[in-house]
Amino acid sequence: MLEIVYPALDTPALATQLLETMGIAPDAPAPPPHQNNWDESDVMLITYADTVQAEGEKPLTTLLRFLDDCLFDTVSVVHLLPFFPYSSDDGFSVMDYLAVNESHGEWSDVEAIAGRYKVMADLVLNHMSARSRWFENFRKRIDPGKDYFFEARPSDDLSAVVRPRTSPLLNAVQTEDGERYVWCTFSEDQVDLNFANPQVLNEFAGIIRYYLEQGVTYFRMDAVAFLWKEVGTPSIHLQQTHELIKILRLLIEHHTPQSVVITETNVPNRENLTYFGNANEAHVIYNFSLPPLLINTLVTGNCRHLKTWLMSMPPAQMGTTYLNFIASHDGVGLRPTDGLLEDDEKQRLINTMESFGGKVSYRRTPDGKDQPYEMNIALFDALKGTAHKGADHLQLQRFLCAHTVMLALEGIPAFYIHSMLGTENDFDRMENTGRFRSINRAQWQIDRLEALLADPQNHHHKVFTELKRLIGIRRKQPAFHPNATQFTLHLGLQLFGFWRQSMRRDQSIFCIHNITDEVQEVSLAEINLIGTDHWKDLLSGMEIDDLSGSIALKPYQSVWLSNRD
Repeated sequence: MLEIVYPALDTPALATQLLETMGIAPDAPAPPPHQNNWDESDVMLITYADTVQAEGEKPLTTLLRFLDDCLFDTVSVVHLLPFFPYSSDDGFSVMDYLAVNESHGEWSDVEAIAGRYKVMADLVLNHMSARSRWFENFRKRIDPGKDYFFEARPSDDLSAVVRPRTSPLLNAVQTEDGERYVWCTFSEDQVDLNFANPQVLNEFAGIIRYYLEQGVTYFRMDAVAFLWKEVGTPSIHLQQTHELIKILRLLIEHHTPQSVVITETNVPNRENLTYFGNANEAHVIYNFSLPPLLINTLVTGNCRHLKTWLMSMPPAQMGTTYLNFIASHDGVGLRPTDGLLEDDEKQRLINTMESFGGKVSYRRTPDGKDQPYEMNIALFDALKGTAHKGADHLQLQRFLCAHTVMLALEGIPAFYIHSMLGTENDFDRMENTGRFRSINRAQWQIDRLEALLADPQNHHHKVFTELKRLIGIRRKQPAFHPNATQFTLHLGLQLFGFWRQSMRRDQSIFCIHNITDEVQEVSLAEINLIGTDHWKDLLSGMEIDDLSGSIALKPYQSVWLSNRD
């Protein structure tokens, strides 16, 4: 792997340096191949360190208290979005990888959370803040940092470069030895790192080791698809990028065998799947096509595209799995629908989201055109109605249906904290920051939040209580192991269904969802339930006595029909 990335270097010496930096003995035992470091009880919560706040208390302390008081028996993994000192992009423009933002807390607070939950931290590999010490050293032409950032010339052929923004790719910087042009995939404040310099790789080996020593075991490789740049190429998904992921995974899992590497690649589905490698790159990849397809399904009342996508998804090899989510700190990506939705269907979805208060951001294609890149909207508001009729009284049911689907799919379910809380569009925050993504990055004062969650009359209580109930049921079912068998059911376009079977084959669950705003009949004969088994809906407790009969599903109602409790 090192030979492919650095063919001109003394790679055995580099390998020795990386092992020393990580504190790994050259003869350290390899972790067992195809080991699943997860099971059906694993559920992830995605949150910023300061989403939940209390007067006079550091947010990481408040967060741990909220987790213990409200979610201890509900989530097992906590994705702490970047909690480092930063200069922009709500944390993803990191100034110091080895420090905790003092306004959030300190490393001991992260360790405290890691002592009670598995913690996922962001490894922001692709870029670093223009206000970081490394970049200041780049300007001064001294180490560390002098050759840590990727440079190009305005005269270079960059026409093929693929990126998710409309801002300039190259930015001029005055340095001690003249003007230089640095590569900025995302923004002028986020300067791309130069992994062609092996010292950058070694720096990250040290950063990773430090995170592991603080109790972090899940690593989210942010924007990793853009890691290796090469003039004259698209500079996305290059072979060197895949090899670097393999190298980092080897280092991480040899240090801590139960660790997990997750790649964040918000790209079309086929490209996304390549980050599994041959079960030697990411342990887990995001199911980026799920959010737009599921939202589209529920606002149109037609599951054709969602079903087609599900049938096309390969079962993950043992030791790998999917991360299923419908909302995150970012918007709902549209690139993952390439080849899955037609242009007019995408536009209808965009129009619907805009009618519910959402915004749309764009990317610039290599031919200079601007294309919709993501929809920015709180998930609760994204599901407030349908494309045909607009807002209606079924918002809560539609929202819960979306999560019932997600919870049952092959993979690990991940809940953005604002979905757990039923948070609505935060227009004030968006206006204050001037960034569309802020619409879904609200902050809560814990006293007000707890009062709302304790009040049965409001939707925050209803969402939180029911999602916790659904998660509690899911966590007890062997058939919902992230690697358990999954087959798509063919029940027409108004019913979305799939079958899960436990790895020991002793439990089957038929997951059927009415994705429309009208009552739908489910013929039990079409599902082909085994007559010698006793069947029960895990969600309602309903017993199935007549296998030749049918079930009437209310709008957006789901059933999990299981042959064991």
